[in-house]
Amino acid sequence: MYKIGREEAEAASRVIESGELFRIGGKYREVIQFEEEFKKKMGAEHCLLMTNGTQAIAASLAALGIGPGDEVIVPGYTFIATAIAVLSVGAIPVIAEIDESLTIDPDDVEKKISRYTKAIVPVHMVGFPCNMKRIMEIAEKYNLYVVEDACQACGGQFGGRYLGTFGNFGAFSFNYFKILTAGEGGALITNDIKKYERAIIYHDCGTAFWSYEQPITEPLFSGANMRSNEITGAILRVQLTRLDDILSHLRGHKKKLMDMLNGVPGIRFNRSNDINGDCGTWIPFIFDTAEQAEKFELAVGGTRPINTGKHVYENWVPILEKRGAHCDAMNPYRFAANAGLNMDARRDSCPKILDYLSRTVYIGTSYDMSDEYIESIAEKCVSAVK
Repeated sequence: MYKIGREEAEAASRVIESGELFRIGGKYREVIQFEEEFKKKMGAEHCLLMTNGTQAIAASLAALGIGPGDEVIVPGYTFIATAIAVLSVGAIPVIAEIDESLTIDPDDVEKKISRYTKAIVPVHMVGFPCNMKRIMEIAEKYNLYVVEDACQACGGQFGGRYLGTFGNFGAFSFNYFKILTAGEGGALITNDIKKYERAIIYHDCGTAFWSYEQPITEPLFSGANMRSNEITGAILRVQLTRLDDILSHLRGHKKKLMDMLNGVPGIRFNRSNDINGDCGTWIPFIFDTAEQAEKFELAVGGTRPINTGKHVYENWVPILEKRGAHCDAMNPYRFAANAGLNMDARRDSCPKILDYLSRTVYIGTSYDMSDEYIESIAEKCVSAVK
């Protein structure tokens, strides 16, 4: 959580006092207004607020008709939820490498494409923009869908364009750890009205009882219940007004520290696909060996992403052990339609991921970092590499 205060409390109280907490028909129409404001901010045609970012990815995939018999390429450095969302629609996640930018490696994506591949899910991990130019070129070349996982990169950009607006869908998260937060929550954006309608159906139990942007014309199909509520919408409307200010502070702090350390012998930063569009939440340092990174980590109080548990594919137990559901009959790894697909996910499948993450150290930023504190971090870094 980067910045929250009285305004969010007042917004939530307003909804509670109205007694109308359901997203449809409320006095203040908080969810609907947030969707309007968020899509306008991002530059998208349609927005749907829902329970969390994982479901935003799943609803996007379902809206695209992805299911059994399909492969979806995901990076092996992301929260396990990205891969779980693929399994939830009956498809198989295929794990791709990352490059030094710590985002999905376009070269490896192209190598992993098969005749079963239907989509790519690039993840703008910890606010680092993926190389969306390359990803979209590959998608066009092979006629693939793209669902951008921007859950950790709300407000980030690539080439001056907001992340989440390049692909067929963009998915966002608003849980406690994200740039904008309501404790939990997620959203998807798209420019395709038909696919947007299908996402609505999927997220609303396979119904079209309620009024959204327009009457649903797509055929109904069974879905899940992912509807949001007015309290979440009200909080996020306030949070959205803070987005530019939050990013300005985070990016400013990151730039200041990087400028202080630029040219210091022994210090090198991971390559960025767009340093100006980077959200500024983390500063990544890369070293020649894992041993050097570990010593630096301990000296400066940073963290190595190799140790972030379920953000690293080698810890995705349900994926590695092919337990894709609570019972065998619903396990996509056992579907006849998925026979012959790429299920070869092992702990040693992506050595580049393990290498880059073990040699990288993160130092995090916060909204209210003082100049003195940033200077003290810089001094620790210089001392550590000496």
